Amino acid sequence: MAALSRLFRPALAVVVLAAGAGCSTISSDGRLLGLVTPYRMEVVQGNVVTREMVAQLRPGLSRDQVRQLLGSPLLTDVFHGDRWDYVFTIRRQGTEPQQRRVTVFFDGDRLNRFDAGEAPSEREFVDSITVSPPKPRRTPLELDEQQLRAIAPPKPTRAAALVPGTAASGPARSYPPLETVSR
Repeated sequence: MAALSRLFRPALAVVVLAAGAGCSTISSDGRLLGLVTPYRMEVVQGNVVTREMVAQLRPGLSRDQVRQLLGSPLLTDVFHGDRWDYVFTIRRQGTEPQQRRVTVFFDGDRLNRFDAGEAPSEREFVDSITVSPPKPRRTPLELDEQQLRAIAPPKPTRAAALVPGTAASGPARSYPPLETVSR
């Protein structure tokens, strides 16, 4: 039993130290070892309610008309049957998390009032969730003058010195045409 205890204590110390070292490899911006950003799942929940949709709300609309304009509410409460909450949240990598809420209050079956806060227009909403792709690094496709001068010219080879039809290159060869032309 004592031998097991002597082996267990150093092993436990190694595990604790390794766990502590592992925690310090993730930086405050979420990067692993300062190089790799782990994938974070995109989370979109709720109803998108825009300024144009809120502009169509007016007291006296029925529950069905409100549902046609805004969709089904994300939250309905048994204890508050005359209140519908439309909540929209989005968390995606590269953008700030967003949460918007529109609350609709009914008096019986008719819309009494609503609280929409500052709803974005459709264009503002699309701009707020659009993530621009990273710009690719541009590599030059051509060499500049200094780079061209730095390249050594190729050395002539024996094959390059031979000119067809000369004695140095051997007898001149003639080949038949690949296709016959018929008229």
